[in-house]
Amino acid sequence: MASRSAPNCHLRLEWVYGYRGHQCRNNLYYTAAKEIVYFVAGVGVVYSPREHRQKFYRGHSDDIISLALHPDRVLVATGQVGKEPYICVWDSYTVQTISVLKDIHTHGIACLSFDLEGQRLVSVGLDSKNAICVWDWRKGKMLSMAPGHTDRIFDISWDLYQPNKLVSCGVKHIKFWSLCGNSLTPKRGVFGKAGDLQTILCLACARDELTYSGALSGDVYVWKGVNLIRTIQGAHMAGIFSMNACEEGFATGGRDGCIRLWDLTFKPITVIDLRETDQGYKGLSVRSVCWRGDHILVGTQDSEIFEIVVHERNKPFLIMQGHCEGELWALAVHPTKPLAMTGSDDRSVRIWSLIDHALIARCNMEEPIRCAAVSTDGIHLALGMKDGSLTVLRVRDMTEVVHIKDRKEAIHELKYSPDGTFLAVGSNDSSVDIYGVVQRYKKVGECVGSLSFITHLDWSSDSRYLQTNDGSGKRLFYRIPSGKEVSNKEEMKGVQWASWTCVSGLEVNGIWPKYSESNDINSVDGNFIGQVLVTADDYGIIKLFRYPCLRKGAKFKKYIGHSAHITNVRWSHDYQWVISIGGADHSVFQWKFIPERKLKDSLHIAPQESLADSNSDESDSDQSDVPELDSEIEQETQITYHRQVYKEDLPQLKEQCREKHKSATSKRRVQAPGQSIRLHFVHGYRGFDCRSNLFYTQIGEIVYHVAAVGVIYNRQQNTQRFYLGHDDDILCLAIHPLKDYVATGQVGRDPSIHIWDTDTTKPLSILKGYHQYGVCAVDFSADGKRLASVGIDDSHTIVLWDWKKGEKLSVTRGNKDKIFVVKMNPYMPDKLITAGIKHMKFWRRAGGGLIGRKGYIGPQGKSDTMMCAVYGWTEEMAFSGTSTGDVCIWKDVFLIKTVKAHDGPVFSMHALEKGFVTGGKDGVVALWDDSFERCLKTYAIKRASLAPGSKGLLLEDNPSIRAISLGHGHILVGTKNGEILEVDKSGPITLLVQGHMEGDVWGLATHPHLPICATVSDDKTLRIWDLSPSHCMLAVRKLKKGGRCCCFSPDGKALAVGLNDGSFLIVNADTLEDLVSFHHRKDVISDIRFSPGSGKYLAVASYDSFVDIYNVMSSKRVGICKGATSYITHIDWDLRGRKNWLGIVDKCAWFLL
Repeated sequence: MASRSAPNCHLRLEWVYGYRGHQCRNNLYYTAAKEIVYFVAGVGVVYSPREHRQKFYRGHSDDIISLALHPDRVLVATGQVGKEPYICVWDSYTVQTISVLKDIHTHGIACLSFDLEGQRLVSVGLDSKNAICVWDWRKGKMLSMAPGHTDRIFDISWDLYQPNKLVSCGVKHIKFWSLCGNSLTPKRGVFGKAGDLQTILCLACARDELTYSGALSGDVYVWKGVNLIRTIQGAHMAGIFSMNACEEGFATGGRDGCIRLWDLTFKPITVIDLRETDQGYKGLSVRSVCWRGDHILVGTQDSEIFEIVVHERNKPFLIMQGHCEGELWALAVHPTKPLAMTGSDDRSVRIWSLIDHALIARCNMEEPIRCAAVSTDGIHLALGMKDGSLTVLRVRDMTEVVHIKDRKEAIHELKYSPDGTFLAVGSNDSSVDIYGVVQRYKKVGECVGSLSFITHLDWSSDSRYLQTNDGSGKRLFYRIPSGKEVSNKEEMKGVQWASWTCVSGLEVNGIWPKYSESNDINSVDGNFIGQVLVTADDYGIIKLFRYPCLRKGAKFKKYIGHSAHITNVRWSHDYQWVISIGGADHSVFQWKFIPERKLKDSLHIAPQESLADSNSDESDSDQSDVPELDSEIEQETQITYHRQVYKEDLPQLKEQCREKHKSATSKRRVQAPGQSIRLHFVHGYRGFDCRSNLFYTQIGEIVYHVAAVGVIYNRQQNTQRFYLGHDDDILCLAIHPLKDYVATGQVGRDPSIHIWDTDTTKPLSILKGYHQYGVCAVDFSADGKRLASVGIDDSHTIVLWDWKKGEKLSVTRGNKDKIFVVKMNPYMPDKLITAGIKHMKFWRRAGGGLIGRKGYIGPQGKSDTMMCAVYGWTEEMAFSGTSTGDVCIWKDVFLIKTVKAHDGPVFSMHALEKGFVTGGKDGVVALWDDSFERCLKTYAIKRASLAPGSKGLLLEDNPSIRAISLGHGHILVGTKNGEILEVDKSGPITLLVQGHMEGDVWGLATHPHLPICATVSDDKTLRIWDLSPSHCMLAVRKLKKGGRCCCFSPDGKALAVGLNDGSFLIVNADTLEDLVSFHHRKDVISDIRFSPGSGKYLAVASYDSFVDIYNVMSSKRVGICKGATSYITHIDWDLRGRKNWLGIVDKCAWFLL
């Protein structure tokens, strides 16, 4: 059976053809290293003209539309479009993220600019108010924000000579801004009589409060303060799109295709008309200009980049070309040479050299091009047009061979047969035309059978059959050249295909994600030699699958860079490269294919740093099939913390209820009683779905949580103190490095994190506003100043806090699957790790965001679920415990070794100064040396090892260990069964605290004479508790079913227990052994009561809406109380034991004799 694992090969982005010139401006600069930085699609490109080499920044998830260069000319800021757009500040030398600025703008970031010192960055949004935001970009902190203008803003700049002044311009306005504190105040420019009110497209600031701006008319407006003082008319013949200030003066570029250089007083130096040069053409429009020394960079509307040497101004050098206008759909590769052919709605067909990374030929056509194919001998290039026509060119000189128009709708796909005899042409007319190549492309057949437009087609190796896909997702087969449809599947069984580019078929079943549309995947191409399949989809993602890909849910490697839908993808003729083209971004990406044999020697190819939301797919490039989850972990992942009503909703609901009944009653409200109650002791510890939530405090007390209570337990005095600030279940706990403060996170619609003092039990800080449903993990930094938290929302959001200020420092989406733990690097406060389901990720802070890299397990490794993680003896070393019982040892992001540590999952791990301690599902505590090479000692948690001073009874031997902590000469252990134990290093184990496990606790009964009580729970246990100062569990019994109610007999000798399956027991209250049992009902026993006095009768209420009356002496049912219209919730006897009062769900009361 075909493997569902991802292929052990890799793609590396090698070259991007194109430049974003349309709808952008001022996006092309020289760096300090004399490299050229620009962007295309979702990729920042750093190009070295000397080495003809590109580097790529791929931290964006959508189209980049703005760019600014830092004054040091090394750092770059780029802004993107999107629902939640963000700004990345990155290093042009290392192409690594320095800072991420997010959570303020919507729709997109239109403009960016650094101040003179490079400490602040200003950005302009694409929202309805065109918001202007000033950032302390290194901290990721917004300093000021103000509405920009009601119309679009095209440019913004700091006044480099007045540190707190900015200027913005756009549709029929220019504004001069003053930054004072956190207030950003504008003054509108006064046009007066010096010039007409018009749209200002670009600007540059100069000395003496002068500002120069380029207008839509081609004039340059000169401003002094906020007033227009003069106009330089006719600077350009059309709109001035770009203005660049440098040491030598100013450079402007306009729609007229001219570059003008000006001195520092804006007197003209020279003009360069690109349209009149050898590389020029009619309609050339300049969108970006950068002047440095004797070199000028020019970016055009048609996606070209020119470099001009001033003293050879008539010989511009064409650095980069790309498609422009409309969408890019056509892609073909040469059958014998490293060439790729592309065609676009811009009516141009282009041939690219994959070796030289250059455009070697171009031909302009009459119509937009939608598909392309090269003949098997490499002589002809066939083009399918949007108007339904077909054109064939000679590859050698791009001259026309033939032009045919047999269809009215667009030609979407065409291919030459392997023997070169036929050309198959699929159109949106739902048919495939067959042309004879030798007969000068005479039509020799037609395939009719599809009910929708043709999307893909492939030839058989013998050129006798054709398979097609159409817009409805149907796969059809035809005999060639007759065009007759083949309906007999047996005939097609042995057919070998020359290529595989169809998206439907048995061989590609596994490429389709769940719930995807039939047109989500636009293109496929199979590499038969490498047994790899490459796909391109509507979400801008390239994926590598194994080929054939038969099984649903196949895993894959994925690669981002294209900003939106990828229209086509193809392997090169020798399978060295993959070529992909973006529809709306007009770009051509060339990916280097690194096969498995080379990948083994390429440890440096780790998962790239990326901010893109690549967790949206159901599979995330796992190296191999993930082992089945352990039953405990599987059970934990199924737990949902979503509530229909949260505690924070209760005040509002009560107010609504109060308003509703205000008019219904005029009775005076009875005052609250004068007495009160105080929490004295809590039996229990939350271990069934939590881990690493148990610690020693500074003075040797034990801090943990249960329910909504933080507990500080004094083990010498057997007393407890409580933090009661939470209003819902606490799910996680972390202790401050000084062990005097604790952080706890809870469930909630807007869940809060509380940092509180273990001595005073008073809150120090409460953090909220960034998580949903709950907080499942928290951790302090080594200096105690920061706190990391993980939410249980769908993205498992990670937040880094300055907890004392209550300030969010950074936030990012964590992972689509559950995260169990977060740990901050003790040596580097800006680094942390997270571990969870199929997840080990290494993060570093970058301004307001976090950059994550997946742990790299290598081509031979197996992906696993990580249950716990700690840092080691250096900042690079980390250790994680897996669901299969191994400990993984990591250096940086690389897995370097695994050690078998436990039988079953490793749930908890604690780092010591010289070693580690681990605990697992096998109930064993293990002490290790500092490199996990030797296990020094193990402790098995068994009932026989309990010390005499234990506060209760161990439910079972070897309970699953969920938390481990060391201190004060002991090992502290928390178990899944709700027990807290203290292990002496010499061996004895003391049970300190215990409680029920998972499930609800409903049944509670107090003894009529003694300070004891009984509880019964969904965890299938019945327990007796001592309420005296010893506060311990006296007895426990396991039940076959969970229980909902219990009651002592009046003499205290018997205990009745109602179970969830409709049965009930009467047991000896001392030994908990059965006295009698009954099973007359099918639904839950909801309440149970002995009659007062002698306790002769027992009333048993159920969800079956009946109350059964039993004679305890004769052990027989003597009556049934009927009449309830819903399930019974509560029952009570009168003092004489003759009447029974019961409550039912509709809140009515019934009295039964």
